[in-house]
Amino acid sequence: MIIYPSIDKLLDRINSKYSLVSIAAKRAVELQTDKNPMLNEYKSPKFVGQALEEIASNDLVIDPDSLTQK
Repeated sequence: MIIYPSIDKLLDRINSKYSLVSIAAKRAVELQTDKNPMLNEYKSPKFVGQALEEIASNDLVIDPDSLTQK
């Protein structure tokens, strides 16, 4: 269950649950392999939670074209 950040705040940033999950998973893999954090401090100890925190804080820049189907 997601407590922080709230799903409502995340869906304000990315309007599709599928896109949200896909982007968070990709970023979590980057965090795990690169250890290149965007935030100074995270509330979540897990990489997926950290990715969601980056999305909620608007630090993760998302290309709008990547969210549309081709």
